[in-house]
Amino acid sequence: MRVGELSEEQLLARIVPRLPAGTDTLLGPGDDAAVIRAADGRFVVSTDVLVEERHFIRAWSTGADVGWRAAMQNLADVAAMGARPTSLVVSLVLPDDVEVDWVLDLADGLAQACGPHGVGVVGGDLSGGPAIIAAVTVHGDLAGRAPVLRSGARPGDVVVHSGVLGHSAAGLELLRGQGPAAGDGSAEHAAFVRAYRRPDPPLTDGPAAAAAGANAMMDVSDGLLKDLGRIARASGVSVDLRTRDLGPALDELDVVAQACDASALDWVLTGGEDHGLVATFPPGASYPAGFRRIGVVGPAVDGDDEGISGAMPDGGARVTLDGAAAPVGGSGWDHFGSS
Repeated sequence: MRVGELSEEQLLARIVPRLPAGTDTLLGPGDDAAVIRAADGRFVVSTDVLVEERHFIRAWSTGADVGWRAAMQNLADVAAMGARPTSLVVSLVLPDDVEVDWVLDLADGLAQACGPHGVGVVGGDLSGGPAIIAAVTVHGDLAGRAPVLRSGARPGDVVVHSGVLGHSAAGLELLRGQGPAAGDGSAEHAAFVRAYRRPDPPLTDGPAAAAAGANAMMDVSDGLLKDLGRIARASGVSVDLRTRDLGPALDELDVVAQACDASALDWVLTGGEDHGLVATFPPGASYPAGFRRIGVVGPAVDGDDEGISGAMPDGGARVTLDGAAAPVGGSGWDHFGSS
């Protein structure tokens, strides 16, 4: 059965029972809007979209994979503010020829990603259109803490990261080279392809970092250089990454990078969609065990930084590697310039 054979109400009747309610859901789907508990009195909100052929290819991912990714990239944004995600609303644009089972599989992927974290999928919208588009809005609870912004990094801070770096990029490269069967061989290759299809951000490390006193934080969605450049610009500082600190991440990728004739360093610095968390802490502060030191924060650099990875034209903010421009082929994902 295909989407075009059902009415909107008939399709929703199949989707809604598959979605998790969430521990903070007071009223779920069925009315004009949902009602979510916000004990803090504030809530964190973010939104993102996945567009077919731009962000995912159906031949490379199941509906459940797409649902998982749509959820996780939004849950990570809330975690990066130091908040606990509580609910999602999901709007889908669906061509008539999409199989209903694929859409139900997507709903299952949302549930698989959200259910273990007590996050409810509490509503949304359906529409017909020329391509599959999943638009997700997430809400989160700060639990009485101040949000952790991008603008709080200070010279002398330690830069730390939780999660993986470059794994999604490695999985994408395997898929590009081997097609849908990528990962069917070695367990190692399969793990990287899974990291692309189903990123697993360390969601609980966001609130933990906030409680431990993180000065600045964001999720790494567009690449470490690009996203740290955003922190540097917002904070008016520079960031220097250290190769020795990135060593464990490079070691994890070395074998598969050689097999793909690619650079592990490129993947670590510019690969996006792992959705790990990068944060800064004051010198000497204790940061949660899930984080690993990867660099230091310095003052903004005067002068012309053109050509330096992460350079910003307004105030000299930049990201360097061992004090110099990072030797990589790009700076990270751009939604209007990347392919």
